[in-house]
Amino acid sequence: MRAIRVAPLALLGTAALTLLAPPAAHAAPDGAINTFNPTITPSVVAPGGRVTLGGGGCTGETTVTSGIFDTTVIPSGSTTATATVDTDARRGAVYAVTFSCGSTGTTRNVNLTITAGATATPTPTTTAPTTTPTVSSTAIAPSGVRGGLGGSAGTTDTVQIAAGAALVLAAATGTLYFARRRSTGRRH
Repeated sequence: MRAIRVAPLALLGTAALTLLAPPAAHAAPDGAINTFNPTITPSVVAPGGRVTLGGGGCTGETTVTSGIFDTTVIPSGSTTATATVDTDARRGAVYAVTFSCGSTGTTRNVNLTITAGATATPTPTTTAPTTTPTVSSTAIAPSGVRGGLGGSAGTTDTVQIAAGAALVLAAATGTLYFARRRSTGRRH
């Protein structure tokens, strides 16, 4: 009967430790924590537009490849480089951009979306030869709202992980203390 009461607490503690442990995907080959976090700004661009590629966390040379722009290298000691998206990129498509960090051997993919509608470039039109030209523009928003992680994904902070592990350990110790104290009280 006592095991039935303790089992949920043990499962809860195990789940908390599993969720708080740093994922193995962030471990570098030498066992250190890898903070390679590449970025593309803006993440939605029109064909022919320019993007800034960031190789955050890579201390060596970062090679960036994709089917919609030429291979770009972010040199060692620099954090960004720019690339021009091909003018024939398909509108509304999402392309994978591969970042390869030379210092750790880590490869990560980041998505780049091409705008679905026309760009907001003014087009001059005239209504009569004697009037001044008017300017009209058309802009169609990209298809739908893009949901994200809401800032919940970022780099792993060792201090926060240690603090979380200490809290879980304190909760587990307290649970064991009170469970043993209660069980010894019933024996007498």
